[in-house]
Amino acid sequence: MELMRTFMLKPNMTTQLHFPPFTSSSCVSKVNKSYSHQNPNKNELPSLKMSKRVGVFLSLASLILKTQSASAFEFKFVAPDQTIEEAESGVRGHAQNLLQVKDLLELESWKSAQKALRSSSALLKKDIYTIIQNKPGVERPPLRKLYSTLFNNVTRLDYAARDQDIPEIWQRYKNIVVAVNDILSRI
Repeated sequence: MELMRTFMLKPNMTTQLHFPPFTSSSCVSKVNKSYSHQNPNKNELPSLKMSKRVGVFLSLASLILKTQSASAFEFKFVAPDQTIEEAESGVRGHAQNLLQVKDLLELESWKSAQKALRSSSALLKKDIYTIIQNKPGVERPPLRKLYSTLFNNVTRLDYAARDQDIPEIWQRYKNIVVAVNDILSRI
C-alpha cells in the first residue's frame, strides 16, 4: 500500500485526499460493502474531503518535520569519516571560533552569539570526542570530565544569552576559556 496520500485541488477550493486501493481481501470487502451503496461507480476511489487550510497545514507540517533546525545543537558525536588527524588539525581552529563568541557577547548581540556558539561548539565537540576516543584508556576519564565541564558551560552560556543574564554570561564564558585551555594543553 502506498504510504503517501496524494492531494488534489478541486475547483470548489477543497482538497481531497485519495486513498489507494486496499490489498487485503477482508479490507476490500468491508470497504466495497460500505462504499458501494454510496457510489454506484465502483471504479472511483473513496476520498476524504478536507478544507484547503487543513491541506496546506499538513503540507507545511510535513516539510517542517523533514528539515533540520540550523540553530539547534548538533548531537552527532563522531563523524564516520573523521580521522584522528583531521580532528587534531581542526580542534584548535574550532576552539578559536568558540572563543570568538566574546565579540558578539560584548556587542550584546544575543541571537547571533547563540548561533555562533552552537555552530562552533558542535564542530569542537566532534573533534574533542574523536580525540578522546583515540587516547589510551587511562587518559580518557580526566579528558571526559573536562569535555563535560566545557560543554555544560557552553549550554549554560547559551541559556544565559537567551535570558540576557549578563553576569551569568561572563561567568560561563570565563569557565569556557579555562576549560578550552585545559583541554588543549592535555591533547
